[in-house]
Order: sequence, then C-alpha cells, then structure tokens
Amino acid sequence: MLIKKSFMLVALIIFAVITASAQTFKYIGADKCKMCHNKPATGDQYAKWASSLHAKALKSLSSQASLDYAKKNGIADPAKDAKCLKCHSTFDAVAANLRGGILATEGVSCEACHGPGSAYKSPTIMKDLALSKKNGLIEPTKEVCLKCHNKDNPFFKEFNFEAS
Repeated sequence: MLIKKSFMLVALIIFAVITASAQTFKYIGADKCKMCHNKPATGDQYAKWASSLHAKALKSLSSQASLDYAKKNGIADPAKDAKCLKCHSTFDAVAANLRGGILATEGVSCEACHGPGSAYKSPTIMKDLALSKKNGLIEPTKEVCLKCHNKDNPFFKEFNFEAS
C-alpha cells in the first residue's frame, strides 16, 4: 500500500512539473513584430522581411511554376494544399488554437523562424536574450531553416545558411 501511495505521489509531482513547464505560446503576427522592428537604426527587420521571399511565400503558390507542378502531381490548388502550406504559410503550419494574431496572408512570418511571440514580445523581455528564449524566442539555426529548405521541396535549391 505504501509503495502504491508513493508511486502515485511521484506520478502526481511529475505531472505537476510537466504541466507547469509546458507553456503554450501563441503566434502574434508580423504586425506586432513591426511595432519594434521597424527602425533603420536597429536593423529595420520588418521591412527586410516584408520585401523578402518569405513574406511572398504564400503568393508563390499561385505562380505558374507552382500551378504546373501541382497539376503534374495531382494537387488541385497548391495555395490550399496542406503539403504546400506547411512551408509557405506560418498561419497554416500551426494549430488553430495557437494562431492568436497571425494572419493567413503573412506567408512565412517572423515567427516561423523566431517562434511564437506572445510571451517574449514585450521590450523588457526582448532586452534579455535568456529571458526571451525562456519565453519562446528561437534563434534561427540551420536546422530551423532546413525544416523547409530541404530536398522534400520540389523546387529545392542548395541552401547556404551562412549566406542567408
């Protein structure tokens, strides 16, 4: 009986620790990132993203090359196909309950590479890298990029992380 109670107590403690540490961060959308990341003096990251292929990734699924590929491979509409959207749309790549303020039209948003920003978006947290990471910030690595920039992509081109 004592062993059974001890086991249940240990299981309860493990469940409590896992539950307490399992935070669910939500995606806030590029417009929220823009509020702080839009100044030339600090790198103007939002403008760089907005003019990048990442921002246009969703629209690229309507290009003639994408439509031709889709037709040859039995995909009715690449702009609506989950296999395509998982890399071309951050909105479509995440669970609906995590979408928060992210828009379906954003393409590959800031948060695809940096993680959902709901808990690290405040300037106080963003000034502390360790605290930002604790609150969901991801520093992009080659592995993060290779989730989409890989040979499973039908338009794959060799990816050079250092040059990106």
